[in-house]
Amino acid sequence: MNRPTPKHTAPNLKFPLLGGNDWNLGDQNPDNFTLIVFYRGLHCPICKKYLQQLQGLLPEFDRSGVHVIAVSMDTEKRARLSRQKWEIPNLSLGYDLDEVTARQWSLYLSAGIKEGEPDKFSEPGLFLIDAKNQVYYSAINSNPWGRPYLPSFVKAVDYIIQSGYPARGELL
Repeated sequence: MNRPTPKHTAPNLKFPLLGGNDWNLGDQNPDNFTLIVFYRGLHCPICKKYLQQLQGLLPEFDRSGVHVIAVSMDTEKRARLSRQKWEIPNLSLGYDLDEVTARQWSLYLSAGIKEGEPDKFSEPGLFLIDAKNQVYYSAINSNPWGRPYLPSFVKAVDYIIQSGYPARGELL
């Protein structure tokens, strides 16, 4: 199985959203990009801070023509608790990401090691998918830290759009 690679079609991605609808990457029609943030789940305090920061930047991403979605392998109940406890009511939040799909996106998987962690969950990943459903950028982490700094990432996206900077890293 190939990993998601810039300038190549993104793997399929479909999951339920809080609110009752299903989200499907193939149905997205952004002006510029879709930003997909895979997070570890309710048990992760670093994810909490990251998604709170992401929610605060939603207006800037929206102005740049970027649709934003976050998803984890958490159940619907855990995703609802994340939304409530983390106070992220405006962020589109998906749940029930399955292991097969996580692997198709080359996400690292971890076994729960302490109370409150699910038996299995994906580690973080961030993907920028262009309007043609091709991977533009990817960052995949094997631990909760080391993710792209979102305020700088917003500025990078603006630069990409304004300058027409191409995706890089397409050679396998």
